[in-house]
Amino acid sequence: MDTVIKSASTSQQSKYDCDPYIISTIISPTSSSLSTDTTTMRSVFTPPSILYSPPLKSPTQYYRYRTTPECSDRFIPIREPHNWNLRYNMIKETTRTSMMRYKQKDSSSQSSSSSPTGPAATTTTATMNGQTATTTNTVGQGNVVGHNGTGNNIGTVPGSNNNNNSSGQSDMFRNGLAYQCLLKNELLGAEIEDINEYKQIEERKVLTPLMNRNVFRFRTREIRSEPTSPYSLSPISPKSQKMLRSPRKTARKISKMPFKILDAPELQDDFYLNLVDWSSTNILSVGLGFSVYLWSACTSQVTRLCDFSSTGNSITSVSWSERGHLVAVGTQRGFVQIWDVAALKCIKQFDGHSSRVGCLAWNGDSLSSGSRDRYIIQRDIRSSLLAERKLLSHRQEVCGLKWSPDNQLLASGGNDNRIFIWNQSSNQPVQTYTEHLAAVKAIAWSPHHHGLLASGGGTSDRHIRFWNTLTGQPIQCVDTGSQVCNLAWSKHASELVSTHGYSQNQILVWKYPSLVQLAKLTGHTYRVLYLAMSPDGESIVTGAGDETLRFWNVFSKARSQKETKSALDLFSTIR
Repeated sequence: MDTVIKSASTSQQSKYDCDPYIISTIISPTSSSLSTDTTTMRSVFTPPSILYSPPLKSPTQYYRYRTTPECSDRFIPIREPHNWNLRYNMIKETTRTSMMRYKQKDSSSQSSSSSPTGPAATTTTATMNGQTATTTNTVGQGNVVGHNGTGNNIGTVPGSNNNNNSSGQSDMFRNGLAYQCLLKNELLGAEIEDINEYKQIEERKVLTPLMNRNVFRFRTREIRSEPTSPYSLSPISPKSQKMLRSPRKTARKISKMPFKILDAPELQDDFYLNLVDWSSTNILSVGLGFSVYLWSACTSQVTRLCDFSSTGNSITSVSWSERGHLVAVGTQRGFVQIWDVAALKCIKQFDGHSSRVGCLAWNGDSLSSGSRDRYIIQRDIRSSLLAERKLLSHRQEVCGLKWSPDNQLLASGGNDNRIFIWNQSSNQPVQTYTEHLAAVKAIAWSPHHHGLLASGGGTSDRHIRFWNTLTGQPIQCVDTGSQVCNLAWSKHASELVSTHGYSQNQILVWKYPSLVQLAKLTGHTYRVLYLAMSPDGESIVTGAGDETLRFWNVFSKARSQKETKSALDLFSTIR
């Protein structure tokens, strides 16, 4: 009898795809009510959807934290557990990431078979809303490169012709947003009249917490109907008609070609170094081998600042002060030097690190340095005493350091896949983020949203993640498909640029918080490991292991502020 019941229970479980817990509860060999009668067996093997309690009855202990059993199509409302957490309006990762990745692999394999053979052929794959487009470009055709008297290469590089991918993606996003607004107007009575204003409101909602924390919410929204003209032939409301007639913002065009290229011999191909920085006085500093060179963007004059070739100590990091008159230089042997650019001499040298200094960050007259020895050391360059503050929490090399715009918080990223947030009063981190799966070098604070931090992971992670450091909550993330080497926010708009290594070697411009790709720039043949922004916030310079520096115009110009004339302004006119 036991054997018959077990076989029957197995067949019924496969038939209804039910949980084994229910079968074991319904059919038990020790049950006293078990009978071989046909009627009894029919009642025992009733489908699980009939055996469940009514919808308003609390579920069993086994389904305490489930809203709906896996084998039932009924909705059973239950009370959530008592450990309440603050909820935020987060944009989570799409579930199509793995599917898109497989499509990318399939498209790349197909394109490799049809593309021209040889090292001169490059294949670019772009994925948009689950659809993959592949274009093949041959590098080396149509290159125009000139030379000036200083030996710097100035010209253009061979770029790809797939410039319509990002524009098509942005057009599709705008059309989808208009359709979404139209549905909200007609079905929910949202009364949206301008798409641009609605888009700005939705973007501001990303960082705002959800105020309503009720478990259930039953409320019918009143839809106010406006009088329409009896002669109108449009099936939509006047609000929707006004919304569809509202002007759209023209998409900003980003040049896919760099406007300048400079040779950078001996520029190291090392992910953990930071060898390029742009000062507020429009001077570019580059660490090449054992020397640091200065390039003036105004005059194109090249000056060698320092040379450590006699000691065999290579340059591992450079960083400008906020005023642009001092530059900090980190070296392979662990000491940091402060150089006066006007006098071309070293004014300070700090020891304390036992290994290379890979990252530097200024905070006024204070300098923070991160090293392979896992320490972060903060020093005041004005003090004659050896007053320093050591921070130790990373388990491996510190490769990213950035101060917040208000100079209150320091973000550090390390090879241990962790991000720590430090304040100025404690030697222990106030926040820790462990979601990345690879080294975190790319760190950038948003100048537009207070407390918003962006970070990028290495080859095993490939994600750009956004954090609300005011609450310690993750906001959203995006899978870039390649190693994230650097991040930088625009000074004038809510946009950011990211540079990538394995395996795309590309530069991406993103719109935040929609995370729509505005442009994809290619040209570097090695990993794009270095990134710096011009003082006006319009251009960027990127460096790679191919020993070139490329200058791009990626961000919009500063918004012109119209002067308001007032009779109370006594200084606007002479008389």
